[in-house]
Amino acid sequence: MEIQVDFDVFKALTAMRRAENHTYNDVLRELLGISISCSESTKSTEKTPNPEVTHIDGLHSRGLFLPEDTRLKAVYKGREYYARVKDGAIINKAGKTFTSPSGAASSITETTVNGWRFWQAKRPNDADWYRLDQLP
Repeated sequence: MEIQVDFDVFKALTAMRRAENHTYNDVLRELLGISISCSESTKSTEKTPNPEVTHIDGLHSRGLFLPEDTRLKAVYKGREYYARVKDGAIINKAGKTFTSPSGAASSITETTVNGWRFWQAKRPNDADWYRLDQLP
């Protein structure tokens, strides 16, 4: 069976994959709250998702989804800064949490800054780093 989706849907589904063995079917099942059936569970070594989970963990911000364990990096005044998406927020190395990329960026620059242009991200399945406003 084949399902046609547009490119934006494909990109969103790809961003929600947590690992290479996390299939598009797994993503859709989690979004729909459908557990893996017995016949499917023999095909995969992953544990059966909790049927009560209806979303994928990560950060949702202004139409962008960054899955759990997405890494963020930025260079400001010659210094490198790092953060990670954890428990639906951006967490910096000091453990401070932020609900938006701009908030996390402003904590570094101590001024208003566009976090979408400030940060680069590497999602769990990405081979390269991408600026947030240019994520494929």
